[in-house]
Amino acid sequence: MTSSSASTHHHGPAVGLSRWLYTTNHKDIGTLYLWFSFAMFLTGGCMALLIRAELFQPGLQLIQPDFFNQMTTMHGLIMVFGAVMPAFVGLANWMIPMMVGAPDMALPRMNNWSFWILPFAFSMMLSTLFMEGGAPNFGWTFYAPLSTTYAPPSVTFFIFAVHMMGISSIMGAINIIATILNLRAPGMSMMKLPLFVWTWLITAFLLIAVMPVLAGVVTMMLMDIHFGTSFFNAAGGGDPVLFQHVFWFFGHPEVYIMILPAFGIVSEIIPTFARKRLFGYPSMVYATASIALLSFIVWAHHMFTVGLPLVAEVFFMFATMLIAVPTGVKVFNWVATMFRGSMTFETPMLFALAFVVLFTIGGFSGLMLAIAPADFQYHDTYFVVAHFHYVLVPGAVFAIMAGAYYWLPKWCGNYYNETMGKVHFWCSFVGVNITFFPMHFIGLAGMPRRIPDYALQFADFNAVATVGAFMFGFSQLIFLYNVIHCIRKGRQASSEVWEGSHGLEWTLPSPAPYHSFSEAPKVK
Repeated sequence: MTSSSASTHHHGPAVGLSRWLYTTNHKDIGTLYLWFSFAMFLTGGCMALLIRAELFQPGLQLIQPDFFNQMTTMHGLIMVFGAVMPAFVGLANWMIPMMVGAPDMALPRMNNWSFWILPFAFSMMLSTLFMEGGAPNFGWTFYAPLSTTYAPPSVTFFIFAVHMMGISSIMGAINIIATILNLRAPGMSMMKLPLFVWTWLITAFLLIAVMPVLAGVVTMMLMDIHFGTSFFNAAGGGDPVLFQHVFWFFGHPEVYIMILPAFGIVSEIIPTFARKRLFGYPSMVYATASIALLSFIVWAHHMFTVGLPLVAEVFFMFATMLIAVPTGVKVFNWVATMFRGSMTFETPMLFALAFVVLFTIGGFSGLMLAIAPADFQYHDTYFVVAHFHYVLVPGAVFAIMAGAYYWLPKWCGNYYNETMGKVHFWCSFVGVNITFFPMHFIGLAGMPRRIPDYALQFADFNAVATVGAFMFGFSQLIFLYNVIHCIRKGRQASSEVWEGSHGLEWTLPSPAPYHSFSEAPKVK
């Protein structure tokens, strides 16, 4: 199906609002996910800018400490569950059926439901800002007993919202697995799947494994708050460290849920713009599976300072370092793909290259944090904030943007403005590094995270980081304008998108019998 016919074909009522409410078309639902995630990205981004504005200089300027804590909590939850994950699910909805040659997702009605749960979940979570006592103020990791004993009453609504997000994720994952395993085109074996499909298949299994764990831990919180249990309350025989074990058993695979689809996107984009087949396709599949399996045995590296037995610290330290091996395989394969390729640097490729470089920096700071005795110094400082933002912003978010630019002409039949795309890239790239690189320094110098005020010696780097944050934040408006302009007035795309625009051909990102877009492949 070409992009022009795709946009006119819909199931069910095709009139205005009801088309979007009742749609079972995977492209419509993918579009809904993507717009929703972008709205959440801007919402969470505004909260981040509030945080950075408060930290621009020492002393309290804009907001009170309690509201500052509410902002850190909401920013984290919205970015993780509202921006990054729905964006990847949106890309999966759009691309997976086309890449495997399926007419739609396997369970189209459930697909509609799993999207429409999300606006309600996040409306409920945002509504806690207007409740008595304010929104949850205990950080996105909502450690008990802080979140169960001293939390505002709105924590109950937060728990319900988390349950709804989890239900949505589980249904989306079931749908993706069913689609990939049951609806592949004849002759498309598993080892011929495009890598984006592979990474999402593995991610979907991770989601099904860990989302019930999150549901369990928030249900235990609910019991502690309302039903007099003491799972996490030491006064009643419970254990606060139990909360951390259960939370991070969910939380660590969760961070891989947010990066594996990014690996898939980058593995589709780099071969296209290097004009070479992806180097080492089978090793990429095995590396992805290895990362997913290892992600289940490293959770306590978030807990080196709780007083683990020495043998546990050693185990979690080495298990964490082991994850660097399959990740290194992936980085090597991306570099080998580019090596001696005929590279061009359109916007998707720029974002993909920035992903490889900056994600690797995030990986190295992660290795530093994996060293248990060193982690005693790094723990709960801005060094940790720098680390995970390097993984999630130039990692997950840049990959999502790369995928959006890469596939946008296929989605709407028009080209985006390439110059504007490059301006967006360079503003984002510079902004991200100005924001998060200084955080390594203030973290190593001892500045704790999640504080609204700080000692004088951290002032300069904080001012720099705030300037970078506003630069990065406002440059996303260029992206928004470019996407809307592309959809409404963009130059019409040819059927072979990158060939028509820039003398590129779609090369096979992976050895599939037919190309991702169900057109016979052209290989140089």
